[in-house]
Amino acid sequence: MSNNIQGKVVVITGASSGLGAATARMLAARGASVVLGARRVDKMQALADDIRAAGGKAEVVATDVTNAAQVKELIDTAVRVYGRIDVLVNNAGLMAIAPLSEVKVDEWDRMIDINVKGVLYGIAAALPVFQAQGSGHFINIASVAALKVFSPGGTVYSGTKFAVRAISEGLRHEVGGAIRTTTIEPGAVDSELQLGSSHDASSKFVKDFYKSAIPADSVARAIAYAIDEPGDVDINEIVLRPTVQEF
Repeated sequence: MSNNIQGKVVVITGASSGLGAATARMLAARGASVVLGARRVDKMQALADDIRAAGGKAEVVATDVTNAAQVKELIDTAVRVYGRIDVLVNNAGLMAIAPLSEVKVDEWDRMIDINVKGVLYGIAAALPVFQAQGSGHFINIASVAALKVFSPGGTVYSGTKFAVRAISEGLRHEVGGAIRTTTIEPGAVDSELQLGSSHDASSKFVKDFYKSAIPADSVARAIAYAIDEPGDVDINEIVLRPTVQEF
């Protein structure tokens, strides 16, 4: 089996749990050097210790993706330690489900800041590095809610994920040639994303919805597949969901 993951430097946001942590473990096991960014440094440190104990390479950088300077520091650290970056996984996300009539403007702002601006800050930090190298790979985590509006309740969340999909496609069109762009659109996956709702009825609905969730490893495998393809193959979009999920 080919292993184009071996030796690659992969930066992952939202790396303290869920998809980010599962992806870090899987890629490190296949020989990638992983650079982990999230706010919860203790969780990332424990993950990095596990990866190193298994013979892998990992670095940890405290990163709030709503802060452009911190995202740049994450990328700069990867370059400083490893000399390059091959992949940026823009994974950090917030799903705060509630009807629009609840007017949770603060949550709308947080979702836009994390889900949209966080991805843009990642692109802003990594794109100059990729262009200077003449290679690189953006992997942006969207959602099945980027394909169909998740309403009632997920209207703003869907708006942010539609934006991620649009930004990814524009990015592919603008910088493709040497730089690859992949959008991953998962359905219900076992992660802390399901815990983001402060609206009681919506929170109960989401927890019921997530009873059929598939493991985070399923998304990690999709990410690994996109990275593992040869440099002249750009896997642009992967949609995956539990077999039983209708939405």
